[in-house]
Amino acid sequence: MDVTPPATARTLLVDDEPLIRSGLRLILDGTPGIEVVGEAGDGRAGVQAAASLRPDVVLMDLRMPVLDGIAATREIVAAGHGAAVVVLTSFDTEGFIADALDAGAQGFLLKNAPPEELIDAVRHAAAGAMPFSPAVLRRVTQLAARAPRPGGADPLGALSDREREVALLIADGLGNQEIADRLYLSLPTVKTYVGRLLTKLDAGNRVQIALAVQRARLRNR
Repeated sequence: MDVTPPATARTLLVDDEPLIRSGLRLILDGTPGIEVVGEAGDGRAGVQAAASLRPDVVLMDLRMPVLDGIAATREIVAAGHGAAVVVLTSFDTEGFIADALDAGAQGFLLKNAPPEELIDAVRHAAAGAMPFSPAVLRRVTQLAARAPRPGGADPLGALSDREREVALLIADGLGNQEIADRLYLSLPTVKTYVGRLLTKLDAGNRVQIALAVQRARLRNR
């Protein structure tokens, strides 16, 4: 679900390590425009907290008891409350990245990211952009490059010129307001185009739109 960027990014922390949660809260709660609205120590509690608190952003660990971060992400995204899930983990293997993106995660950060990168990620995710650690972004590109090239017509060929422009900017990591400014469109108009792209590309989220664009670029080389 696409939403208007909030004035304050209400953020939920989901991690089974209390020290990690305390450190994240210390960084984020002292930042203008970000409010930590809750914490959860396992994936099931995270799903429940997301349903009751309706945060704008969920920072999600992967390895947790009761319900792991991948399954929790899938449930939060499927619930359709509009929360952007950003994975925050120590593990950047391709399997974890692929599973997280398939579950609907909007971003993927490593726990050794500097505080300013974490802050930017929360703000960008709340605005509809896709935050990735640089190392993870390289792996995402590699995953797209190795994916089987689909036969038949280019899926981007069914898009209008304007839809294609929006899709390309999504693939470049721009949020809705940035796309609106770049193309001289209103924010509601951009949101309408994003909704059309999700339908036409059979994508579950913006990340999958970006991957579809990347695959199209590779097949057209």
